[in-house]
Amino acid sequence: MVDLLLLAGRLLLVALLYLFLFFVVKTGVGLVRGQNKKEKSWTLNVEKGPRTLKGVRLTIAGPIVIGRAPGADIVIPTDYVSARHARFSLSGKSLSVEDLNSTNGTLLNGHPVTKPVACSEGDIVTIGNVDIKIGRQ
Repeated sequence: MVDLLLLAGRLLLVALLYLFLFFVVKTGVGLVRGQNKKEKSWTLNVEKGPRTLKGVRLTIAGPIVIGRAPGADIVIPTDYVSARHARFSLSGKSLSVEDLNSTNGTLLNGHPVTKPVACSEGDIVTIGNVDIKIGRQ
């Protein structure tokens, strides 16, 4: 009788151990899967423009003002660019561009930007004689 109780106790202990491991693994798999979903950052890649800017890649972490004035986040020293020409802004996971009442305007894929417009990966923003490609990294 004692042997039978010991066997039942061992089987119960093994069953509880497997049940515990099942719940731990199930929880751990969700944590590991969540780590692979790191959000990509938006980037600005200067494709065409002055030699000093061509090939520059910037990761966007907040609003970025582009213009000719020294106070701009990105300074483009050409006559085609206004002092405060355009602004890139993040809103959640979205990136948008807006023209800041510049003289020569801002283009998104060849179309004038008249209000804040959402950008997509691969879009080309033209500011003066500078082409900036939108990317993700």
